[in-house]
Amino acid sequence: MLTQTEEQKISLTLEEFLDWYPDGYEGRFELHDGAIVKMQPTGTHEKVAGFLALELGVEIKRLNLPFFIPRQGLIKAIDSDKSAYIPDVMVLDDNAMENEPMWNKRSTITQGTSIKLAVEVVSTNWQDDYLTKLAEYEKLGIGEYWIVDYLGLGGRRYIGDPKQPTISIYDWVDGEYRVNLFRGQDILRSPTFPELNLTAEQIFTVGQ
Repeated sequence: MLTQTEEQKISLTLEEFLDWYPDGYEGRFELHDGAIVKMQPTGTHEKVAGFLALELGVEIKRLNLPFFIPRQGLIKAIDSDKSAYIPDVMVLDDNAMENEPMWNKRSTITQGTSIKLAVEVVSTNWQDDYLTKLAEYEKLGIGEYWIVDYLGLGGRRYIGDPKQPTISIYDWVDGEYRVNLFRGQDILRSPTFPELNLTAEQIFTVGQ
């Protein structure tokens, strides 16, 4: 999740938001309960997200998996027509796109099963990643969700006390998420990418 720099207090539906969304690169925007929120990344945040996208892309190519990583795409909240989110990295199942009614024209995902992995890189508004998005992605049934907290900003109930840089990997099992935490030289254990050879520290180093 990126730092909120602009919030427009106009209650919009998702369709109205998508009609409004500017063409070209004028920023990244999410819809939170009908309000437009402009997301402003820091350079370090973008570097960490880019590193992860590259590493996952290499693994997808190496294993010839039917997945792809869009430059940006929205995830529609399951029980609201007034919220949609842009993960920092999203791995989609190419074979599932034919069943996504809003993908071709709106770059919007409506079904959690189409998403193999969603990644959020934590910024100062960490509550969005650990509370709002965690709950939304769980309800959607997104199979795997990473919270990359390279600065150790999250609440102690999520990353422990004392706080330290932590990667939380949530795995959707029997209708709910279970979580494993990774720090230091821990090798990430990803259900979607079980052969991924990447330590938490390698990611944290990128964010220094």
